[in-house]
Amino acid sequence: MKIIIYTGPSITANEASDILEAEYRAPIKRGDILKAIEDKADIIGIIDGVFHQNPAVGHKEIMAAMDKRIKVIGASSMGALRASELDSLGMIGLGYVYEKYRDGEITSDDDVALTFTSDDYTHLSEALVTIEYTLNNALKEGILKKEEKNELYTTAKSLFYPKRNYPLILEKSKIPKEVKKELKNFIKTSVDIKKQDAIKLLNYIKEIAKNDNI
Repeated sequence: MKIIIYTGPSITANEASDILEAEYRAPIKRGDILKAIEDKADIIGIIDGVFHQNPAVGHKEIMAAMDKRIKVIGASSMGALRASELDSLGMIGLGYVYEKYRDGEITSDDDVALTFTSDDYTHLSEALVTIEYTLNNALKEGILKKEEKNELYTTAKSLFYPKRNYPLILEKSKIPKEVKKELKNFIKTSVDIKKQDAIKLLNYIKEIAKNDNI
């Protein structure tokens, strides 16, 4: 069985390979699915993709893969976005980010966009959906008041996605210094929701591959 996974900043290929044996490729762009079809993929997992530096993966190529009975699963980032748009046609979506798109709570690629290095996909900015998730958890833990959480989120959303990072967001906000300090410590141990969704996708594919259920 040939499994092809497109990943990058959400979870590295090295981390992912500890969960699932597969062929890991760079974040997906336009035309990559057609190459996967040529390469006789049985399962395609889409985690990360490009939005602006290259044309994004197209709906028609994903549909072409599904027409050939290739199972296509998406989560975390580009995969979540495309799955929310094509789930009615057979693409499988998983995880928190997919559900946010599916339910219309987020609608733009700006919510998952971030910048990363070209060699090892290290984050250079943070995704808005991850920032919102972290701030919501800080609110639940009593670290932030509702108005402080709203101010931080509004500040993050106002920034161009390559500049979205916690230091700049905190610098621009007017919340008290002691709250900023506590929030900084909370952020260090907070869950990366895009990574959690990527892990969910890998475990899902591992299970269906084990059962040979394609």
